[in-house]
Amino acid sequence: MTQSSVGHQGKNNQNYSTPILSADAFHQAMHCSQQVMNKLARLDKLFMERSALHNLVAKSTIETRWDRHYFDSAQLYSLIPDEAEKLLDLGSGAGFPGLVLAALGYDKGLQVGLVESTGKKALYLQDAAKGAGLDNVTVFHDRIENIKMRKKPDIITARALAPLSRLCGYVSPFLSPTTKCLFLKGAKVDEELTEAAKAWHIESTRHKSMTSEEAVILEVNSIKPII
Repeated sequence: MTQSSVGHQGKNNQNYSTPILSADAFHQAMHCSQQVMNKLARLDKLFMERSALHNLVAKSTIETRWDRHYFDSAQLYSLIPDEAEKLLDLGSGAGFPGLVLAALGYDKGLQVGLVESTGKKALYLQDAAKGAGLDNVTVFHDRIENIKMRKKPDIITARALAPLSRLCGYVSPFLSPTTKCLFLKGAKVDEELTEAAKAWHIESTRHKSMTSEEAVILEVNSIKPII
């Protein structure tokens, strides 16, 4: 198991030390195109409308959503290889990180699959992708265990879905020799790695989160069951 840390840097090597609290601040931090921001603005409009009706995310995070959800999701983008064509987001919930990464990768033709078993959230994901003009998104309304894919994804993402030991089981059927997993993890990542190592050989690199001192991005390049 390989673990290392890198600094709080984005794709253009800029350090971020203050929260991203608005769409303008997000735009400045990510240096993304106006087309991407237009899609994210439409996405955010629907997100706010639906959040007033349904519990898409914790209400306490709505005010800081551009940092807590949008930028937290977007920080994964710098770890996605330019040649990646297909991304699978497990347990997509309100679309973080899947919909944000679909917007950021739209110009490059990144195809994004969102897996969500809860009906109202799957419906929201479909409406949000359509409303934001993200025709590179496919929503799978089903349990992860039931999803079948003819072509393995290049990238698999998950955020606040399950402990690493369970994540390894979830992603195992989707892995190719070159698939990279990007998991957003919290302060208990060491405990999760120790527990997962009882059943899985894991090769991983740890990156510091740009949005939380306690969080990390766990980049996993190999997962093999212990026989």
